[in-house]
Amino acid sequence: MAAQATTQDQAATRRRWLLLAPALTILIFAASGPLLITLVYSFLAPGAFGGVEWEFSTDAWFNVILQRDIFDDTLGWSDAHLSIFWRSVKLSLMTTLVCLILGFPTAYFIATRPKSQRELWMLLIIIPFWTNLLIRTFAILELIRNEGTVNTVLIGLGVIDEPIQMLFTEFAIIIGMVYVYLPLMVLPIYASMERLNFSLVEAGYDLYATRFQVLRRVILPLVKPGVIAGSILVFVPSLGAYVTPRVMGGGNQLMIGNLIELQFGQGRNWPLGAALSITLLAIVMVALIIYVRAVGDEEVRHG
Repeated sequence: MAAQATTQDQAATRRRWLLLAPALTILIFAASGPLLITLVYSFLAPGAFGGVEWEFSTDAWFNVILQRDIFDDTLGWSDAHLSIFWRSVKLSLMTTLVCLILGFPTAYFIATRPKSQRELWMLLIIIPFWTNLLIRTFAILELIRNEGTVNTVLIGLGVIDEPIQMLFTEFAIIIGMVYVYLPLMVLPIYASMERLNFSLVEAGYDLYATRFQVLRRVILPLVKPGVIAGSILVFVPSLGAYVTPRVMGGGNQLMIGNLIELQFGQGRNWPLGAALSITLLAIVMVALIIYVRAVGDEEVRHG
């Protein structure tokens, strides 16, 4: 009997591995494989006309944040790369903050509507996802360009005499990314608010708490996981954004994604592009670790 049970267990184990095989194959060859290739490329020498030379080199990682002067061979900070890293983090944080400021009241508004109306409001939030990212970006470009809708209306009303230069600035990139990623902030906050027991909010008012006190002491602590999840969902893709900064920034306001594309394209320095890609991945992983720890601590406090 024991031998028969062992045979059945082994057969069940083989069936589970066979069922997992397609998923494991995809993970190894479609996810881990390209990442491993990128990591290997970052430790090779660049080819003369693109590609890589199979010679071990750490120059790519060295050039991520440092550079050597071509005249006296002295070391110094790579100001261009550091400024692009700083701009990417700054714009991503500002995009996340603006999305939170707009997304929180939007989610609260939807969560407090009658159940029969919530699906309609959520549909309006999701509809932009049905359109291609490039089309959405060009729609914003049409609004804020010099001859666009905003400037035309302001000139028509006599508010301004000349068009306001909004395109090809950091402001334009933030507007574009907020428009693109706002639904990613609204959805998780709404999911948290939908589970919120609003009788607690009413109890706060019954205890003579002001609206701000109810928001700070009752609502925000209970929907904090949704706020953190939305912030991560907006911050991570903003950090690696390529299309929106390219179109709205006009090549003058590069972000990390644009810098990586530049190294693999015109720069023909694939190892440096690979090292920058791994650096971007490391920044994203740090953000995710912060999110996981924040949510974990919150769950521990709530039992």
